[in-house]
Amino acid sequence: MEALKVLCNPNPELRILSVPLTDEEILAPHTQKLIDDLIETMKVEDGVGIAAPQVGAHLRLIIAETPRGNEAFINPVITSRSVRLVNSVEGCLSVPGMSGTVKRNSSVKVTAKNRLGEVVEVKANGLLAIIFQHEIDHLDGVLFIDRAEKLVTDVKSRL
Repeated sequence: MEALKVLCNPNPELRILSVPLTDEEILAPHTQKLIDDLIETMKVEDGVGIAAPQVGAHLRLIIAETPRGNEAFINPVITSRSVRLVNSVEGCLSVPGMSGTVKRNSSVKVTAKNRLGEVVEVKANGLLAIIFQHEIDHLDGVLFIDRAEKLVTDVKSRL
């Protein structure tokens, strides 16, 4: 495992739409290595989530800190969202030194594949729901600063 270089805004690579992985690609050694490297990068950077585009890999792959540890979610799709919104104070490894308040759904249901290619469904609320929404945004080329109602500089809160 190695920590990868995290791309920072305004790098245009962060705005590229990510592509889904096939079942064969999920199980390929290079994808498994990328998953391990993303987990290591997230740990080194002290984050709770990271998306492949943040290291220049335009694949629909995110890592999220869950109650079971750091897990890979491949081709994640939010299949349902709560009506209730919450104000989330977010930061981002790709937008250092800045945080902002973003309105997010308080809970989401996500369907994805795990690193073994198995379909998983996660019902998330609280911080995990925020992580999923934040990281899936990255897969679509969206940064939290695009959604933030209020931005503050020099704050260390990061997702």
